Amino acid sequence: MKLLAKFNLVLFILFALGTAATALVSRDLLQRNAREEIRENAKLLIESALAVRTYTSRNIAPLLETQIKYEFRPEMVSAYSAIEMLKHLREANPDYKNFQYREATLNPTNPVNRAVDWESDIVNAFRNGVAEAPLFGERDTPNGRMLYVAKPLRAGGACLRCHDTAEVAPATMIAKYGSANGFGWKVNEIIGAQIVQIPETFVLQRAETTFRVFMGSLLAVLVAIALTMNGVLWWMFIRPITRISALADRISLGEVDAPDFAARGRDEIGMLASALSRMRRSLVQAMHMLES
Repeated sequence: MKLLAKFNLVLFILFALGTAATALVSRDLLQRNAREEIRENAKLLIESALAVRTYTSRNIAPLLETQIKYEFRPEMVSAYSAIEMLKHLREANPDYKNFQYREATLNPTNPVNRAVDWESDIVNAFRNGVAEAPLFGERDTPNGRMLYVAKPLRAGGACLRCHDTAEVAPATMIAKYGSANGFGWKVNEIIGAQIVQIPETFVLQRAETTFRVFMGSLLAVLVAIALTMNGVLWWMFIRPITRISALADRISLGEVDAPDFAARGRDEIGMLASALSRMRRSLVQAMHMLES
């Protein structure tokens, strides 16, 4: 096997081992980074929803106090505004279409917002002080594994306009939802949880896309390095060694008049060429001495 082939074999083995180790480490790292990025985006959505709730309670609801006596307007409900805002965000921005926002409540006025079993467990964990916000977790669903981020939802003073008792609640709201649910809330009580869910496949897909770009770039760099090293090796070592080998072969066959190898450098190749030249001259002198 020629020297260049041996060099490329060793280089290939080293690059293969390095690429495999890099792929193993980078895939895990990118998946963890993708999860962290998704969690941060989910936390941002929750904070945005809280800001909309606060704005609605302080600025929108007071403007509709008179109108609600004659017609119930959901726009004055902070939860409705937050849910609608995030709904429009998901529709307008493809980056958030996989983010599912819920305000799961133990005792809601609107049955649609009632917490299901796993959501009730989260709310009760916040109420009992078992969980701290923000709460991160994963769960299995019929549609695949889901990641979620949850924060407790507390009742503010403005919430008691509609959720104190059925007697003081707006009559138009009672007419729409009835008087059986959504009452008895206390100020600062944890009445539910804001929950954002994201499919795990979406997270893994983002990580996989980044992984492919990274590994593709790495392989391109390694191929460029390999080609460059092959060129340097051939020019600096293989080419002069091949010429020196051919010259030595001619001398061994008796061509003592073969020209010297012109070595320009003082490296090992130059030293080898000089030694070969001295050997040829010594051989010529020895042959002349034998002839005389």
